[in-house]
Amino acid sequence: MSRAQVEQRTFAVLRWVVIAFLAVITVFPFYYMLLLSVKPIDQLLLDPSRLWVSLSELTFSTYQNVLQSVDDGGQGFLRMLGNSALVALATVALTLLASVPGAYAVGRLKFFGGRQVSAVFLAVYLFPATLLAVPLFVMFARIGMQGSLVGLAIVYIAQTVPVSIYMLKNYFITIPQSIEEAAALDGCSRLQTLRRVVLPLAAPSLMATGLYVFMIAWNEFLFALLFLAADRDKWTVSLGLQQLANGVEVPKTILMAGSVVLTIPVVLLFYAAERLLTEGLTSGADKS
Repeated sequence: MSRAQVEQRTFAVLRWVVIAFLAVITVFPFYYMLLLSVKPIDQLLLDPSRLWVSLSELTFSTYQNVLQSVDDGGQGFLRMLGNSALVALATVALTLLASVPGAYAVGRLKFFGGRQVSAVFLAVYLFPATLLAVPLFVMFARIGMQGSLVGLAIVYIAQTVPVSIYMLKNYFITIPQSIEEAAALDGCSRLQTLRRVVLPLAAPSLMATGLYVFMIAWNEFLFALLFLAADRDKWTVSLGLQQLANGVEVPKTILMAGSVVLTIPVVLLFYAAERLLTEGLTSGADKS
């Protein structure tokens, strides 16, 4: 065989080896977390290294305990899921509502300092969240919103708008201006062009950005702890999971069930939007 054929066959084998390796290290932690969540605690203590569970041992009482209200002896995760979903969805909607016109203005309109605006947006992320946490908490405490889901959503919106504008701007500039000029010749105003022409073309990018914002708001812990720690009824699911992790008397099987409950919505949302998400991350590469 020639050298080219040897290299081709070698890389063909190595490709599948690398894919299998990456699949294992990606899937195995989630599999083990799921396994522990349906395994009785006594069986886990007897044989913690066993990587399967028999049908006779399979139990869903851990999920019942996690989702039940505190008054019924559970962990109250069902209410926390509702709080997290409310905050995350509101954050996504309002962030996109603010980011779309901002990104379009930065990417399309010509104004003094326009090129520096993107750098200013990204400069926000040079400041660690811990540096901003105390001033934000004091400010919201003075206006009476330190224990409010609305206040928490406002903080998340302030965090996610800059990076959302940057992400959307990079997509908007790939849309040919000739399309917008044709819409203008048809009598569309700037806002009508944005709504009827640009946004339909930018749907994949909007999906990708929205999913990114949702994951930030769903998993965030620091600001949720500062704003909501005093009122358990308003806890998000990340706070509930941290409580389980710190609980001395909480079995690890219940902790794993809580982790699955936290992870499943994001995984389902990701796979539901996989096609549009992939297009949103790669679109624009072949536009001219």
